[in-house]
This record gives sequence, structure tokens and C-alpha cells, in this order.
Amino acid sequence: MGRRARGRRLQQQRPEGSEGSEDAAGRGGKRGAAGWEGGYPEIVKENKLFEHYYRELKIVPEGEWDQFMGALREPLPATFRITGYKSHAKEILHCLKNKYFKELENLEVDGQKVEVPQPLSWYPEELAWHTNLSRKILRKSPQLEKFHQFLVSETESGNISRQEAVSMIPPLLLSVQPHHKILDMCAAPGSKTAQLIEMLHADMNIPFPEGFVIANDVDNKRCYLLVHQAKRLSSPCIMVVNHDASTIPQLQMDVGGRKEALFYDRILCDVPCSGDGTMRKNIDVWKKWTTLNSLQLHGLQLRIATRGAEQLAEGGRMVYSTCSLNPIEDEAVIASLLEKSEGALELADVSAELPGLKWMPGLSHWKVMTKDGQWFADWDKVPHNRNTQIRPTMFPPNDPEKLQALNLQRCLRILPHHQNTGGFFVAVLVKNSSMPKLPMGLFITNVSADTRETVLSSPTYLTSGKATDPSQVESKPLSEAGDAEVIQRAEDAENDGNKRDGVCGPPPSKKMKLFGFKEDPFVFIPEDDPLFPPIQKFYALDSSFPKMNLLTRTTEGKKRQLYMVSKELRNVLLNNSERMKVINTGIKVLCRSNSGEEFACAFRLAQEGIYTLYPFIKSRIVTVSVEDVKTLLTQENPFFRKLSSEAYSQAKDMVKGSIVLKYEPDAEKPETLQCPIVMCGWRGKASFRTFVPKNERLHYLRMMGVEVLGEKKKEGVILTDED
Repeated sequence: MGRRARGRRLQQQRPEGSEGSEDAAGRGGKRGAAGWEGGYPEIVKENKLFEHYYRELKIVPEGEWDQFMGALREPLPATFRITGYKSHAKEILHCLKNKYFKELENLEVDGQKVEVPQPLSWYPEELAWHTNLSRKILRKSPQLEKFHQFLVSETESGNISRQEAVSMIPPLLLSVQPHHKILDMCAAPGSKTAQLIEMLHADMNIPFPEGFVIANDVDNKRCYLLVHQAKRLSSPCIMVVNHDASTIPQLQMDVGGRKEALFYDRILCDVPCSGDGTMRKNIDVWKKWTTLNSLQLHGLQLRIATRGAEQLAEGGRMVYSTCSLNPIEDEAVIASLLEKSEGALELADVSAELPGLKWMPGLSHWKVMTKDGQWFADWDKVPHNRNTQIRPTMFPPNDPEKLQALNLQRCLRILPHHQNTGGFFVAVLVKNSSMPKLPMGLFITNVSADTRETVLSSPTYLTSGKATDPSQVESKPLSEAGDAEVIQRAEDAENDGNKRDGVCGPPPSKKMKLFGFKEDPFVFIPEDDPLFPPIQKFYALDSSFPKMNLLTRTTEGKKRQLYMVSKELRNVLLNNSERMKVINTGIKVLCRSNSGEEFACAFRLAQEGIYTLYPFIKSRIVTVSVEDVKTLLTQENPFFRKLSSEAYSQAKDMVKGSIVLKYEPDAEKPETLQCPIVMCGWRGKASFRTFVPKNERLHYLRMMGVEVLGEKKKEGVILTDED
């Protein structure tokens, strides 16, 4: 039935005088009784059960309940973070303060004065800001169009991240150093992962930090969102993998010719949660909130946290966080994990690490409530018919001494009304010794599907004569052996098989049905590959260039793209190809050029990886001035005569082909751009060309004070206010 016919039939069926009649339509689509506006029902920000639950638990200080609920009903302010590891972070900050923020002063939109963005008081070096401007106002207001374009463009080029304020806290509390091996267990969509990458690259003079980030997510599709976020930062030290975090495999690394288990220096454990701290932006939570969500998630959260603790190195630090205010998902998980670690883990006191951040200490006492409002203060009082829904790990320890020793007050709960943020919970754990052999046991799901199937049918896995769902397992030991030993035995059996040297293929095809897309293999370039010598000669690559870290994504035909990873990630890839499903890793550094082969080198430089590759390039570098950069970025193929004589004199004797265009700041001219720029270009017969993506091009122009107005696609010319 067509849309018009269906509409006519509905009109015929509608009784006279109904609110949906033509009279109602003539009032602009409003329905007063139902609260409709523009076709959408008005969200009622009320949930009596929510209020009853949190009032009873006393998570909000005395006398602050009205402010707490009032803040939850207000929209969340927009927040963004300047990428901290790039050398031009200061230039972006300078540009924001002295140009865009000044334009917002004394500006009114729809009769309301626009508030100038303010820095987050607790974020280091003024690199994070918040504003009360909503996305709707930013998009639709002509006065704010330039500021909105700036935010969108800089976000795409990786110089700014739009991120909720409380989401920035966990990576800061990890205290990451460039040599740390980091695991992000539930990483998508990737804003926290981006922070971790920035911290690895704190020193931009080191193209390959010793550390790396392995970012994992259970959702195959969300992994590609994670890849997109990570790619904006152009790092050779990030790997995206696709596993269930509660069963993420123990990886191995080659250490002095011997395989050893990989333990991480830092682990971010930002687990799936009920999300009632996000009510300010996820309006649906008001309607759907129930305690059942927390009861169902508690077991998964505990399994993920335990798996993280197992893989944490001694002396390492793990941050557990949720965007939930519920102690069943927060303190209960931490208390259970600490108890069963038998002193291997302890809560770190981080009260002085983020001065300016307001937070409430963790709870030491709480109760459990069912979805129908029934309270239980002790596991012993829970009736048998509730034992599948409520677990003993959801309650605080009964022994006052044990409870005090856990130091749960060291946890951080962020309440929305204290600093105009979302709600959040963070706990920082330090590992003092190896985890005990048995307290949490070895989860059946820690091993392969085949091994798991064998174990599931064994007597040790049977409970009361029937098998338990593996997703509900919390403590199922296989034997008296330690965790690492059992995992190793299972994984060694799984990985017995023939492997080609230097080829890190995806898992066997029979597993692909579980995970979605089948990924291309990662193939490292052999030392004797004839592909490399012409590249090395053409760009005069330094002898220290780590050519063993070059890889492609194909085993057949011509290699069109060359990627690069750090030495440590190469080690991980080569020793774990059968253990993990890698979605993406490496940074593109070279691309095959159709016209390049006639110029002695078939590969041109890729802008994505130029900051990684540049330190090793000793030839084909043209130093350019500020005016040269403006010309190169606003014109498609400027002739040599349009550039400075210095630039032309360097390029005139070069053969045609890919080149590096380098701008060095002049400290004696503080009014000019004070950060270096490295661009990929092409030296043609009589002109230059830059291979810089649009958003990156616009970024460099803005940093030089050139306002971008538009782009003529046919002529390939960018219009600026100087034109």
C-alpha cells in the first residue's frame, strides 16, 4: 500500500474530534496531552525507582540531592581535547584562545549571551576545554560557523578529540610512559585509546617508542570505528584486535630467542556498564533504568577485571572504570577482585594526582535491590530462588577488618553536579605480586573453542549434574596448576602447526564465522626482497632504518602499500598470529606510484606516515618558507617560479619524483608559526605538488593565520581571506 493510500485509510478510521485531526495538524504538529513536538514525544526525565535506589544508598552528600537530580536533567556541556603529543598542540591552543574564543566574546545567539569555552581545571596544560554551546546551536548559527568548521576539521585531522570530560580521567590516572606496554580491554569507540597513544608519543623526536597499545573490542564492527580513531594519530605503535575481553588470550613475545608470556605495564579496563552516569546525553536511560541491568552485568565486569589483573605485570597499574554510579558494578567488583587476589592487588591512593578534580570516596557499605524493589543487605538473606540473579560477590565483606583492609574509600565516584559533568567511577589498582593459583580459577573461556569443548564435557565442569553456561562462569578451576601454566599448555596445543616465516595470517577460516570480516594477512618484507634497495637508495635512508618492520597486507601480486610497525609490535605479530584476530596495525609509509617506476623508485612517500619515516630520510628534502607553505597548500600545482628562490635552488637538480617539503620555525620571528611541518610532495617537470589530505591542509593554513573560506574543485584552488 502506498504512503498516500495508507494515510487516507488512517484518516477514515480516525474518530471525529480526536487530537490527531486536521485541527491538531494545523497547530504545527503539537499534541498537548501527549507532549508531542515536531513528531517526537517529549522525554519525561523522571524515574522513581532510580531516585529511591540512590537515595537509600546515600551516594550523594547530605543536602545535595536536588542539585544532583537537577544536573542530571540538564544537557551535558560539549567538551573537547587538544591532541597533546603533537608539537603543534601549543599552536592550536594559541589559535583557539587568540582567534576563535575572542570572536565569541560579547556574541549573542537567539537573545542569549554565548559563554566562552573554559579549560577543565584538572586537565594538564589547558589541553581540555568545555563549552555550554550545544551542537544544534553550533551547526545552525551563522556567527558560530567558523568555530564549528574549525572543530570538525581539526577533529578529522586528529588534532582535536570531541570527548566527554569524565572519559578523559582513566588514561590520565594510568600514568603512561613511552616504554609501557598497554592493553585497552574494551576500547571502542577509541577516545581513551587516542589519549594512550598520545602519551606514548610524548617525545616527538622518538619515532618508535619502546611501548605500544593493544586496543581490543568484542564487537567486530566497533573495531573499525576504533581503527578510524587510531589512524588519525598516525602511530606505528597501535594494534587493534577483536576478542571477548573476559577471555582475551595471553600473548607471547620472543625475549632473547625464548618465548615468554606478555604481561602489560598498564591496563585500561573500561568495562561495559548500565550507563546511568550518562543520563545527561543518553535520554533513553531515564525510561529504561532498572537495577536488573547492573545485576546482569556484574559477573561479566568481574570476569573482565580478573582477566586484566591476570595479565598485568608486577608493579603495573590497572584502571577499572564505568560510567555507572551503581556500587554493584563499581565497588562490588573491586572488593571481590581484591579479596580473591589475596593481597596481590591493592587500591592505589590517587587523591593528589589530578588536582582540581572533585570526587566522592568509594562506598564501604551498600545493599542489593531487585528490579521489583526488594532489598538484601547480606548474601545469607537471599532466598534460593534469587541465587541465579544475585551473587555473593555483589555484597561487601562481612568481616570489618577485611573490609577496612580493602581501602574502598580510595575509589573515585564523580557526581554530575560537582563540576557539570557526567557520572563516573574510577578505581586504580596496583599489582604487588603474581595472582594466586586458584582464587579465581582458570575460566573455561580462556582457551580455544576446541579445548573449551573438551573441557565442557569433562566432570570438572559439571555442576549438580548439568553444564553451566560458560558466559556465567565466575570460578571454575581446571586443575591445581597455576593460571599461566594451564593457559600455556592449552595455547601451545592450539598453536601447533606449520607457519610461514614472516607471514602473520588471520585465524583459521573456520573461526571467521564467529567474528565477521576476514582480514588480510600481515606479511613482513624479507631482508633480501628486491623491493627495498631502490627505495633505500632513492631516499638515502639511514642505515639505522628498521626495514624488518616494513609489512604489506598481501601475499600475492604487486605490493601497493607498505606499512610500518614498531619493533615490539612486530615481535607480537610474529609470535601470536594464531592466537589473536588482528583487525589493523601499522602506519602507511609508502604507496606505489604508477609514474614512479620511470624515476628509479616505484614508491612515493605517504603523508600518513611521514613523521615516522622522516627522521631516516637523508635525501630529497626541500626546506620551504611560510609563504612557500601557503602557496603549496592553496594551489594545486604551483610552478617553480611561484616559490622562493631558496626552495627552487634545492629542487632544481633533483630528478622527478616524490620529495619531502620541510618547514622549520624561526625563533627570531615569534609572530610566525613556531612548530615544524613535514609534508609529502612531488617534484614535477616545472611544478610542485603536495600530497596532503584536505583537513590536514586546512589545519596548517589555520595555524599560519590563513582563514579558509572554501574550495574551487575544478581549479584545485583553496579560497582564503588573503585572496
